[in-house]
Amino acid sequence: MLRPRSTATREKVNLDGVWRFALDGAAGPEPWSGPLATRLEAAVPASYNDLFTDPAIRDHVGRVWYQRTVRVPRGWTNERVLLRVDAATHEGRVYVDGALVAEHVGGYTPFEADVTDHVRAGEEFRLTIGVNNELTNVTIPPGTITVSRSGRREQQYKHDFYNYAGLSRSVWLHCVPAVHVTDVTITTGLDGTTGTVGYAVETNAPAPVRVRALDADGAEVAAAHGTDGVLRIDGATPWRPGAAYLYDLVVEVLDEDGDEDGDGVLDVYREPFGVRTVEVRGTEFLINGEPFYFTGFGKHEDTPVRGKGHDDAYLVHDFQLLEWIGANSFRTSHYPYAEEVLEFADRHGIVVVDETAAVGLNLAVQGGLTGRPHDPTWAPETFGDATRDAHARHLRELIARDKNHPSVVMWCLANEASTAEEGAREYFEPLVGLTRGLDPSRPITFTAWLGATGGNDLVADLFDVVTVNRYYGWYIANGDLETAERYLEDDLRAWIEKFGKPVMMGEYGADTLPGLHSVWDVPWTEEYQRDYFEMNHRVFDRFDAFVGEHVWNFADFATSNGIHRVDGNKKGVFTRDRRPKSAAHALRARWRDLNGRR
Repeated sequence: MLRPRSTATREKVNLDGVWRFALDGAAGPEPWSGPLATRLEAAVPASYNDLFTDPAIRDHVGRVWYQRTVRVPRGWTNERVLLRVDAATHEGRVYVDGALVAEHVGGYTPFEADVTDHVRAGEEFRLTIGVNNELTNVTIPPGTITVSRSGRREQQYKHDFYNYAGLSRSVWLHCVPAVHVTDVTITTGLDGTTGTVGYAVETNAPAPVRVRALDADGAEVAAAHGTDGVLRIDGATPWRPGAAYLYDLVVEVLDEDGDEDGDGVLDVYREPFGVRTVEVRGTEFLINGEPFYFTGFGKHEDTPVRGKGHDDAYLVHDFQLLEWIGANSFRTSHYPYAEEVLEFADRHGIVVVDETAAVGLNLAVQGGLTGRPHDPTWAPETFGDATRDAHARHLRELIARDKNHPSVVMWCLANEASTAEEGAREYFEPLVGLTRGLDPSRPITFTAWLGATGGNDLVADLFDVVTVNRYYGWYIANGDLETAERYLEDDLRAWIEKFGKPVMMGEYGADTLPGLHSVWDVPWTEEYQRDYFEMNHRVFDRFDAFVGEHVWNFADFATSNGIHRVDGNKKGVFTRDRRPKSAAHALRARWRDLNGRR
């Protein structure tokens, strides 16, 4: 799905702001049929959970309603008018003056509706969006809903971050011409110093198409006609980690005469792109043919008050901290991030591992925590064909949205699924095939949980890169870093020797209370977090096949209630309000030295 852009033939109106807001049941049986009967208002974009002081809102399980009036620009009389929701967590329904115009399941990818027949240029309409936060065994991520003895519905889920919900990203009204571009796919390569730019353009009706590649100064460097082909850019400037260079692909839909002078252009769409290659060769991860070593984090879209609501100020500051600490990459744990984040990474040369929302597909972890037998993870009544179908839909939407971003170098299909359990291969093999068919240009990975090892994992051979999440010295051998070091070295060696693939650390970390200090190896202290990282790094440096380290986590973040979580997960190198802990300075010294030597 193309991101709305303002061009010579397209316009957009941002609908962010303060909307009327109500819980389901508090605004009548059909809240979309008229003005919401409510005094509450909620910010968009933002998760609604932390905006209000009423615990009934924060703990609500089910649908909530947003509403506002929208005026269509009067100049859009002859245009197609589309309404786009960048994200509704986890299910959205959109109504225009009482008419249902769109439904979508999946909390982190966009959806839109053509509302031309429901609105008039220059006039207002009532926009109502219902958002449902419920998670079940056939949603991604999964969850279960129970009813307490007091009769309250409660949401249980399998992931360790708070189930923030609502309209966490922007809502748009935009217009396109009657005949217009509907999709653009760009794939790039390098032939010596020449950049190759494969393109495929889709339109809503047959029409001549012209494409032009413009450099960063706006000069045309290549051009062609047709809906698909390959452009060649002589002396191309590659997109590199830490040295981003972007071109624009200008796609023009022409009238039947195919006018060369600019007259008769029906639609114009511009898509930024970078010329770069990504490849796994042996045990190396290569960008533009050069070995790349990942330094960075698993992150979260998580800030005080806003929850998962996108915020440009935090976006800029977080990337400044990434640069300060020497990080060259991050993983979008555990869901696709806002498109603004990827666009920023494109412009600033930060490498991204792009992950689906498939977190929590693991019932074996419950057995490990409780010591009791667990239900099978891969079964029709738990995570079966219906779950996999939902997972496949998420993959299609993720790749369709993010396929043209040069910053995205790898797809991550799932986080800590139960891949050592019978049925895992049957679940993942079709998804791997789907992903490779949708995008053969990028490597793929998954993250292996502690119960999956080089000796028992059933799916790692299907993937290009082995990514492991390990917490030796925290969940295992807590406070005993000497023993933890031996465990970690044996663990990594087993993966490398078994699969002969690049191996990287997707998560490693230790909860740390800022300001807690000790002269001894005391868990939760800032010194222990620093020493924990140093132990891990000694092990990483012993393996040539090891290609990267992503710390868990960039910053402290909110989690569900639990006796093992006090005010959230404290594994951040930065606090939730982005203040560095002592380990941040140690990481800065290591990563700046690493990136200087590589």
